Amino acid sequence: MKTFAGKIAAITGAASGLGEALAMQLAEAGCHLALSDVQSDPLSAVAEKASKHGVTCTTHEVDVASREAVEQYARDVQASHGGAHMIFNNAGVALADHVESLSYEDFEWVMNINFWGVVHGTKSFLPLLRQADDAHIINISSLFGLGAVPSQAAYNASKFAVRGFTEALKMELADSPINVSSVHPGGIKTNIVRNGRISESSVSMTKESLSERFDTKLAITTPEKAARTVLQGVLKNRRRILVGTDARIVDKIIRLFPGSYERILRLEKPFNERFAKKDS
Repeated sequence: MKTFAGKIAAITGAASGLGEALAMQLAEAGCHLALSDVQSDPLSAVAEKASKHGVTCTTHEVDVASREAVEQYARDVQASHGGAHMIFNNAGVALADHVESLSYEDFEWVMNINFWGVVHGTKSFLPLLRQADDAHIINISSLFGLGAVPSQAAYNASKFAVRGFTEALKMELADSPINVSSVHPGGIKTNIVRNGRISESSVSMTKESLSERFDTKLAITTPEKAARTVLQGVLKNRRRILVGTDARIVDKIIRLFPGSYERILRLEKPFNERFAKKDS
């Protein structure tokens, strides 16, 4: 992507967090927006702010777990904007539970949004991107798409799947004008934990306590800083975009010690004990 000015970007999960920050920074750069989320009221507020930068901004209430809904989203973007240059498959949810106690319902919930939402967005918007002479697919994976963490098996599975899907897609589109990036954020100050599902008995922490620990100990990057990193990576056509100092450090440890990173990072200790150690 040479410039964002005059381009059209579709963003899922745009009502808050990273999605909102991406929308605002793209609008400032002169990019027109087609924003989607399951929460229509906050999405409208984001669109209103973005429109003040003089760009066209449409809103679309979309559940990315629904293939039909995402396909309709793409058709609506085609009708409203005449096409698209970028799709940011950003919508995602969090889940903390151990495999033994994890319900199939919760596992499917995570996979349907985090993984299938990316697949739906990619396949639905590819025909629009094919019509552009400069296009980009940006799929949001996670630091947990690079390394595994106990109590995060379902989330890990979804984000590893996004990474594999995205890297294969990049190879398939190598001879096209469509670029592809896999984004791997560390802790970002969003509501993903507060809005997620947590098995308090399994992880031995309450949802409120875990959310507080995430906000104060793990979420070291603001959405605005994360969005700047992502957009810089898009302009530089980076295959893999690491977001945050924590993501860069842990990625290096995983690559240097692929057979023992869990011991170096103390991941084999119980979830609550790892937090307790950090607080002492």
